[in-house]
Amino acid sequence: MTTQAILLLAASALTLVAAPLALLVAGAVAGRRTRNARGAVAGGWRCTALSTLLYVLAFNLTFLIQELFLVIPKALTPGLRPTLFHNNHTWEGTSALANLFQGTGALATVSIGLFCLWLLGRSRTRSDEVRLLLYWMAFCGCFMALPQIVIGALSPGSDIGMAMNYFALGAAARTGMAVVALVLMPFIALQLRRPALELAAVPALIDGCRARMRFVFFVVTLPALLGTALVIPFRLPREWVEVLGVPVLVVLAGVPWIQAASWRVDKLQASGSGATRVRTLARVLAAVVGLLLVFQIVLRPGIRFY
Repeated sequence: MTTQAILLLAASALTLVAAPLALLVAGAVAGRRTRNARGAVAGGWRCTALSTLLYVLAFNLTFLIQELFLVIPKALTPGLRPTLFHNNHTWEGTSALANLFQGTGALATVSIGLFCLWLLGRSRTRSDEVRLLLYWMAFCGCFMALPQIVIGALSPGSDIGMAMNYFALGAAARTGMAVVALVLMPFIALQLRRPALELAAVPALIDGCRARMRFVFFVVTLPALLGTALVIPFRLPREWVEVLGVPVLVVLAGVPWIQAASWRVDKLQASGSGATRVRTLARVLAAVVGLLLVFQIVLRPGIRFY
């Protein structure tokens, strides 16, 4: 293993594990000093269920967008014949541009993620359902793309690694891009704290350090963990490392920072409705099941883009 790889792995461990853990401990200590809200579960089980289902929907929509933007540029390139599947894509033929177009998927998802993050800051008057969908699209778009830059710096055979090969980037440039990505991960995660906390229906749910950490756990952290398990049927059949690798990495890249730093937000405005209806859950569940059927019936056999 090269010195570059060791340093990047150490920086990744520090950024994704050690720093959020230290912040979480600091929050727990700060919470003990304040007696606040005995804390109802944030919005009840329906809010957690809605967030979970919308996470599953957002994750798979983002993954589909990524694969489409990997396939379409190749389909428009003479000499390449791509095929889209539910959990991957392949292509036949050769072209000097093939490696370049391995980076267009991540570019598309991070662009959509940042756009949804921008919309999220202007959506207080929208329903909780719409706000949560924008929230998870922003999250998945950014955190499905940024870790790929770090992986690309370590693995020339990965999607972003192949795009880096096209530009003939040296070790220093690859490492620099990876470091920028590692800095952006906590920065974007911290921007996602306030939109999550302001989904509270009443100020008491987010009044104090412990209350804020509790609210984020039930609205963000637990739904992301449950949603990761529910994403698995969309990705089967495939090697388990591929089935679980991407969903776990997406959560690991962002959720620890959101949870750990949730106590350090002030001047919050509780603007959630606090009324997740059963019909809303049923509608979102139907959308998730419908998307699963598309993945397994339409996409799994493969769609040729030539």
